[in-house]
Amino acid sequence: MREDAAVADGRPRRDRRRTEAPRGSAAPDEDLMRALYQEHAGPLLAYVLRLVAGDRQRAEDVVQETLIRAWKNAGQLDRTTGSVRPWLVTVARRIVIDGHRSRQARPQEVDPSPLEVMPAEDEIDKALWLMTLSDALEDLTPAHREVLIETYFKGRTVNEAAETLGIPSGTVRSRVFYALRSMKLALEERGVSA
Repeated sequence: MREDAAVADGRPRRDRRRTEAPRGSAAPDEDLMRALYQEHAGPLLAYVLRLVAGDRQRAEDVVQETLIRAWKNAGQLDRTTGSVRPWLVTVARRIVIDGHRSRQARPQEVDPSPLEVMPAEDEIDKALWLMTLSDALEDLTPAHREVLIETYFKGRTVNEAAETLGIPSGTVRSRVFYALRSMKLALEERGVSA
């Protein structure tokens, strides 16, 4: 009876019977899927292109998803009416709608470039360390401070620091020794330990 109905409406009869698959296998009939693609992919793509305002990439993705859903539901497709196109069109339209809704519900993306100018955690730690060190240097006497600045921060030798400061090198050594002790105490008062 079905064969007569298919021939009567003027459409060629496609063999839509499922091949026997081994038990436990869920693979639908490949012939059915080829027929669905050949018969419906072109018109479906044209329809979806109108829905997505000409975005071909998105339209092709929607058609592919629609055909995958048809493949997954091959056993349930209504083949008695002669065409599955209404089902495919409905599925494609719903996929487009769902995609639009998900894009609307998604939070607005922000430009990450302001994050690139923020100092990294290491730079913040370094800045905090320099602030603490600078504060501790303020607790030293001016003589101890300038000896430490010349030797440790400017990288001068004891003799170079002595020549720059106009004092004997033995005095520079002595001041460095006592300045470091005072600096250690000043840092410990600020919670910095060795």
